[in-house]
Amino acid sequence: MNDVNQEYPSYPNNPHPQVGPAPPQPAMAPLSVNRKSPALATVLSSLPGLGQIYVGYYQQGFINIMIAASIIAILSSSAGNGLEAFFGVFLAFFWLFNMIDANRRAMHFNRVAAGLGGEEIPDGFAIPGTGGSLAGGALLVVVGLLLFLNSKFDMSLAWLEDWWPLALVAGGVWLMAKARQQRD
Repeated sequence: MNDVNQEYPSYPNNPHPQVGPAPPQPAMAPLSVNRKSPALATVLSSLPGLGQIYVGYYQQGFINIMIAASIIAILSSSAGNGLEAFFGVFLAFFWLFNMIDANRRAMHFNRVAAGLGGEEIPDGFAIPGTGGSLAGGALLVVVGLLLFLNSKFDMSLAWLEDWWPLALVAGGVWLMAKARQQRD
């Protein structure tokens, strides 16, 4: 047994492992990905969310598209209830923020891809992954199924007029449960 310990100092049964200094950390190797043009990301963000999608932040891009579309829908209907000025100013600032955000995300993407990482990065600003969202996928399946049934089998969607707020309640409950699970 002693022969094994001398030949293999890191052997699991070695009662006296030899601990040396930690190995040096390798430099961050550049990723082999195409660079993203910050100028093109900014121009594409003239349509909110498209710049983020170009850079690879699909979830953030679709959220931005939905926010802009919702505000435009509120402004074009009578649902504003006197808040049209607020929504109009919000939309202008959101549009500008969206363009700046796409530019910054493209620059960040290029820095990390070039191996120049190491700066402090805010939470939620990491390089995009390929992970999906279970809730987002389920929502798309349900909406797609309802629209398919409406278009192919002439299923009435009039009931949605009264019951659509329950989707917001379900989404809120899911977000609270997810936050509580992460906290525990």
